[in-house]
Amino acid sequence: MADPMRIRAQAAGDKTTVRVLMSHEMETGQRKDSAGKTIPAWFIQEITAQLNGKTVLTAEWGPAVSKNPFLQFTVKGAKAGDKIAVTWRDNRGESRTDEATVS
Repeated sequence: MADPMRIRAQAAGDKTTVRVLMSHEMETGQRKDSAGKTIPAWFIQEITAQLNGKTVLTAEWGPAVSKNPFLQFTVKGAKAGDKIAVTWRDNRGESRTDEATVS
């Protein structure tokens, strides 16, 4: 798997916009390969975002989310230099965490 995530966090006033691009194949479990066999489901189930160690976002996803999903959200109260950490966990139990500094 390529880089697990790219995170950008930009502060503007009292709000910070966080953009996350996740690298994941996101299979629904409904497609078939060239031999006609069903490709097993493999998708991100849970997303958590933390600002300086405090959870600010949790989300539950399913198989309908596209390959290499993009997530954008806004956080109040973050300032330049703060740390944003994003973690995802998929239905196979794999997880990835990446961190960015608010600019």
